[in-house]
Amino acid sequence: MSIESEMIHVEVVYALPNEQRVFTLVVNQAMIVEEIIAQSGVLELYPEIDLKQNKVGVFSRNVRLDATVRNGDRIEIYRPLLADPKDIRRKRAEQAKAAGTADPVTGGKPNEMRKKD
Repeated sequence: MSIESEMIHVEVVYALPNEQRVFTLVVNQAMIVEEIIAQSGVLELYPEIDLKQNKVGVFSRNVRLDATVRNGDRIEIYRPLLADPKDIRRKRAEQAKAAGTADPVTGGKPNEMRKKD
């Protein structure tokens, strides 16, 4: 088996609110996700990335740093959430209830199609 046949093409992606960086690499198929990310140079450009804190994935599926990838895979580095989506929905529902705009039965948006008794 030649060295060339052991090489694969992958991308490393890191997205910020105002920019997205895509690093295209040719790596050995035996390399793990953590090694590929380090080789991409993304950690030098974005020192705020901490692989112990930031989750990573391949095509939107979480993977461990010791996972291997296949030819054409896109490794994604995720930023931490600024707010918990469940907390945001809960606060929005509480505000609607306090304002009197929430459905009295479901607590959600009023359904205009529902029969009124």
